[in-house]
Amino acid sequence: MSAQNLLVELFVEELPPKALKKLGETFAAALAESLIAQGLTDATSAVTHFASPRRLGAHVAGVFACAADKAVSTKLMPVSVALDANGKATPALLKRLAALGADESAVEKLRREGEGKNEALFHDSIAPGTTLADGLQRALEAAMAKLPIPKVMAYQLEDGWSSVNFVRPVHGLVALHGADVVPISVLGLEAGRMTQGHRFEARVSPVMLTNADCYALQMESEGAVIASFAERRAEIVRQLQAAAEPLGLKPIEDDALLDEVTALVERPNVLLGKFEEAFLEVPQECLILTMKANQKYFPLLDVAGKLTNRFLIVSNISPDDTAAVIGGNERVVRPRLADAKFFFDQDRKKALDSRVLGLAKVVYHNKLGTQGERVTRVQAVARAIGEKLGGEALALQADQAALLAKADLLTDMVGEFPELQGIMGRYYAQHDGLADDIAFAIEDHYKPRFAGDELPRNAVGVCVALADKLETLAGLFGIGQIPTGDKDPFALRRHALGILRILIDKSLPLSLFELINVAFAAFPQGMLSEAHADAETFVFDRLSGMMREQGYTANEVDAVISMRPVQIMLVPRQLNAVRAFAALSESESLAAANKRVGNILKKAEGEVGTVVAPDRLVEAAEKALFNALAEIAPAADAAFEAGDYTGSLQKLAALKAPVDAFFDTVMVNADDPALKANRLALLNQLHRTMNRVADLSRLAA
Repeated sequence: MSAQNLLVELFVEELPPKALKKLGETFAAALAESLIAQGLTDATSAVTHFASPRRLGAHVAGVFACAADKAVSTKLMPVSVALDANGKATPALLKRLAALGADESAVEKLRREGEGKNEALFHDSIAPGTTLADGLQRALEAAMAKLPIPKVMAYQLEDGWSSVNFVRPVHGLVALHGADVVPISVLGLEAGRMTQGHRFEARVSPVMLTNADCYALQMESEGAVIASFAERRAEIVRQLQAAAEPLGLKPIEDDALLDEVTALVERPNVLLGKFEEAFLEVPQECLILTMKANQKYFPLLDVAGKLTNRFLIVSNISPDDTAAVIGGNERVVRPRLADAKFFFDQDRKKALDSRVLGLAKVVYHNKLGTQGERVTRVQAVARAIGEKLGGEALALQADQAALLAKADLLTDMVGEFPELQGIMGRYYAQHDGLADDIAFAIEDHYKPRFAGDELPRNAVGVCVALADKLETLAGLFGIGQIPTGDKDPFALRRHALGILRILIDKSLPLSLFELINVAFAAFPQGMLSEAHADAETFVFDRLSGMMREQGYTANEVDAVISMRPVQIMLVPRQLNAVRAFAALSESESLAAANKRVGNILKKAEGEVGTVVAPDRLVEAAEKALFNALAEIAPAADAAFEAGDYTGSLQKLAALKAPVDAFFDTVMVNADDPALKANRLALLNQLHRTMNRVADLSRLAA
């Protein structure tokens, strides 16, 4: 059966730019998925998605005009119900056949399956394949229904009476199978081959598409539109680099901004603008943010990463004289930068510490009090962590940084740009003459803010960052605001991952259990419920996921995390030790034996002792195991205490033979109570020796 390529395009009013990339990808994928399910194409067909501010499109290779016929087998009913005593069709069978479009003549062709009471009749038929017109109609409707649209628009059709719903009003529909129009309709529009190009610069209007494969070429040459989102994005990157390189500068890297700008233009044209150097006295983070967030410009940095007074504009038009476009953008950005300078100058007239009292009037959470009360709690936790890590001196610095960490929330700059919280606190602290350790801690206490973000730069920042995240975790768990499913409105998963990253990457010798207790203790008595264990489990669950993402197997992670390690910083070393142990030829047998030992000890009645009486050892195998343990356990323990977890586990390999022999020849649950207790004590010693680094039974298949 011959196949041709298919093109579908929806021509719409301007789509939401932050959602455009996802809309384009979903539209094409869902359309192709439905066509595949209907047999109109196969899973190997190439699918290309198109997305510009005013269109969503998909090109699917190798689409059939009609799907192949399919054999259909329909189970009708048991033979005992379908046929009477004379083997004639019953009314029930005839009614069922009529529903399938068959008559009484089909009875002789029915197929039997099964035996006795389970014997049933089946009707075999050939279902004609779906035509492309019918199949594409269903596919298009399904694709539009699957678009990730948070809120649809209702709008009237041209008849003035009918209303339809979509992300934005649709004004055109193209459906081409090769060079032929596929007769489908949607949202009151009939499919054709006509679409619109660039609003101002199209060479031909409207654009009459010749065939499905000419779409991208015709849109670019006749319509002045780069329809492919990926190609348009790549063209913007190329032009940004070309404009910046002659100046020895580089555009700021921001994938989210690049995606948004790609979604705002159909034919990008990068232009160079500039502003007065006097504005560079304002912290560059402020200027960069206002240019990116408000104007969608790409600020230019020098080789040292310092902001210059130049920026790049991605225009949607390409006039012969660009002076008007550049001048207009320069005039627009100037008031924005002036506002930033005004905020910065005004904020510096008031010392940062003078704003702390004002936090008592800012509500943090209706069950957890004000920001002022929260600052007091963060101070308490930060002092405790500082005392553990660096004694009284670090505790005092952590206390001061925690006191000032939220003060910039009351500044004009952060009021205008909440994304600058912490950053502005650092600038204002430095302006007030505070030490860099304190200033950088104010900025860094929000870190890490996302996966891959930097960690706090100094010990003071580490203390306050941990304290801030722990206080948030304890407070919200304590009032029952626990994340469920994919809902995490207070970003507690991010806070937990931040705690773990700091503990591991900074190699901090702190107990997670103690940290969580300190955080809960910072709250007034009776404010929180007893949720310590839930909070700890939540953090360990995040740790399990984090380690799996780093390439460790589920069994390896379970072996370590199930032990609830005291010091999180040691977990990667423990995991590496478990992985090295698992590679030994003896590991499988020892893991299985360890699991068996654990089960025996769990079922033992009463408390199992830890001291073995050598004179009560009867069997040669139990004596051999006792002697092997006496030799190996001290060496394994010494390696463990020295932090050599790999060496500690690998020393256990020598236990394989005596352990196997013990279980082959020794009856643990002996009739003699004293003999049984002694053997259980021996197994208890073995279990404790084997499971200091990890629960090796988790490695058993």
